[in-house]
Amino acid sequence: MATQKALEGKTSLVTGASRGIGFAIARKLGELGSRVSICSRDPQKLESAATELKRHGINVFAMPANVTRPADIDSFVRRTESSLGPIEIVVNNAGVGYFGPSQEASVADWDQVLDTNLKSVFLMTKAVAPGLIQRRAGHIINIASLAGKNAFAGGGIYCASKWGLLGFTQCVAEDLRAYGIRVSAVCPGSVATEFSPQGTHAGKDASKMLQPDDVAHAVEMLVTQAPQSFISEVVMRPTQKP
Repeated sequence: MATQKALEGKTSLVTGASRGIGFAIARKLGELGSRVSICSRDPQKLESAATELKRHGINVFAMPANVTRPADIDSFVRRTESSLGPIEIVVNNAGVGYFGPSQEASVADWDQVLDTNLKSVFLMTKAVAPGLIQRRAGHIINIASLAGKNAFAGGGIYCASKWGLLGFTQCVAEDLRAYGIRVSAVCPGSVATEFSPQGTHAGKDASKMLQPDDVAHAVEMLVTQAPQSFISEVVMRPTQKP
């Protein structure tokens, strides 16, 4: 396993990082010595997250951004590199859910989920890839889900977004592999966060669920693996079914 400061001098970017999984990942990367850039749509929660990270001695840049908007993505990437230096690690974590019969969903429901969970990853990849290619190094890590592999009632739109994300991740990994860039997916099962208290988490025992730090640990493993190693996908389940 990596030493404490394995990412010293590197810059990491994490979307949807004001709480939950994204915040845990940002904190872990910072603890490993990385400078960390975070975004969220909620300015107040983002400010609180940045303050907490700084309290732990982490060099943080925080910017409110809607990752479904190309202009927001481009600005976030540009300002991150201006503030912290060239980006080497990107974690696409921002996500939303819709859980209910697909035939009852609106077009707006579909657009919100697909734009946030899938289109945003495409936009971020386009924004960061030129720099990563030029430097011939880097990591893009997409936080997917077991919902990208398993169907369940009421999960049509969410599953579609995560199945698409896994397919996109695998293809981009092949596109960028020759440049020394590793593109990976992390697929957790149910994680104890505020993400979906009335959706996929309903009726589950939170103490038996995965925790945000478990997902952050998987990201740590990916960004600290040996140069000749490429772990393309991590599938995570709780030890006991919640």
